[in-house]
Amino acid sequence: MPRAAQDVMQSLIFSAVLDAIAALKSASGNLPNNLLRQVQAIHGNVTMADLPKELQDAIAASTRAAFAGLLKEGYSVAPRDAGPARPAPRQGEVVGRGVDRPTRGPARGPRGDGPRGPRSDGPRSPRGDRPAGGPARGPRGPRPPRQG
Repeated sequence: MPRAAQDVMQSLIFSAVLDAIAALKSASGNLPNNLLRQVQAIHGNVTMADLPKELQDAIAASTRAAFAGLLKEGYSVAPRDAGPARPAPRQGEVVGRGVDRPTRGPARGPRGDGPRGPRSDGPRSPRGDRPAGGPARGPRGPRPPRQG
């Protein structure tokens, strides 16, 4: 049974973190003060070049192992610019979406008849009970002429 992507990623990240900690320990010569100094030098804006050589190597090895692990579990790994794994369907082509799924009927055009009858008298207001257009009226009726 294939493992879920979350389980695969969790195990890959867990092993990468353990490898990184072991690399930091070996880079410090197993001296607590050096290890603490190297850990404190890691921050949000640290670059790969700022890390000890042992840690850089451990990160590179963990990355290779992560991609190999994903491929081994059956997940596809491709660059973002590689495009889709299968070509996109052409305009208007029917695409199968699953087994035993009923297909829709032909596309319907605009509705002509409804519960109020055919729409032959022009556009209607959003409420549908009176024609759109006409004079603009506020809540109290038309505005009186200006004085002055």
